[in-house]
Amino acid sequence: MAVGKPREIDRPGAHTWRARLGRAAIIAVATAFAACLLVVPLCAVFAQALAKGWEAYFEAFGSSDTHAAIRLTLITALIVVPLNTIFGIAAAYAIARFEFRGKSVLTTLIELPFAVSPVISGLVYVLLFGAQGWFGVWLQEHDISIVFALPGIILATLFVTFPYVARELIPLLQILGAEEEEAAISLGAGPWMTFFRVTLPKIRWGVIYGVILCNARAMGEFGAVSVVSGHIRGLTTTMPLHVEILYNEYDFVGAFAVASLLSLLALLTLVIKTAIELRSGYRR
Repeated sequence: MAVGKPREIDRPGAHTWRARLGRAAIIAVATAFAACLLVVPLCAVFAQALAKGWEAYFEAFGSSDTHAAIRLTLITALIVVPLNTIFGIAAAYAIARFEFRGKSVLTTLIELPFAVSPVISGLVYVLLFGAQGWFGVWLQEHDISIVFALPGIILATLFVTFPYVARELIPLLQILGAEEEEAAISLGAGPWMTFFRVTLPKIRWGVIYGVILCNARAMGEFGAVSVVSGHIRGLTTTMPLHVEILYNEYDFVGAFAVASLLSLLALLTLVIKTAIELRSGYRR
C-alpha cells in the first residue's frame, strides 16, 4: 500500500502573519482608493485656487455676486436645517414610539429623496409652481414668486435634506426603548416634560449628528437648486451654482476659490462630526 506524502504542517504564527498581511493589503487598497477619489481632487481645488497667489485668491471674494451667493447659501441653510430638525425629531419619535395607520408610508417618504434624483425633485417644483405649472397662474395673479426665487430654493433644499435627522434618530430611539419615558409618565410627568427632560437628553448627540449632515448637504446641494433657481446671477445663485458660472466664464481662480470655501466648510463639518463621535461615543 502506497504511503501518501505527509501533510505539511504550518509553522506556528503562519496564520497570524497571513492575516496581518491580508489586513494590511485591504487597508492599503482602501486608503489608496480614498486618496485618489477624495484627497487628490481636494488638493487640486486648493492648488488651482492659489495658482495666482494669495492676493488673487482673496480678490476672488470681493465680487458682489460672490457675496450674494455666500449670503444666499447661508440663509438657505439657516432656514432649512431648523425646519428639518423639527420634522426629523417629530417623525422619528412617531415612528419609533407609536403604531398608526400609514406608518410604513411615512417611513418610505423619508427615504424617498435618496431614491429620486435631485434634478427630478427640482422639476417637480417647476411643474407645480412654475409659470406653466399647476399653480402658476394663481401665483402670478397674487404676485407670488416661488420658482426662480428664494422660496423655490428653500423648498428644493428641504426636499433633498429632510431625511438626514430622521434617519439618525429612528434607529437610536428604537434601541433606547421607552422604559424611562414610561417611568417618568407614571411618576406624574407630562408628555412635554418627559420629552425635554428624558428623551431629548438621551438622543441629543444623534440630533447634533443629523443636523451636521443636513447642514453639509444644504450648503452643497446643486442639482435640485439648479433647476428651480433660474441661475439669476447675484439673486438666485448659491455657492455651488456660482462656482459653475465662474468656471464657464473661464474665471478659474474665482471658481476654485469659492469651491475651496465650500471644501473648507465640508472639512469643518467633518471635524465637528469626528469631535462629537469621540466625545459621546456615538457612531452612525
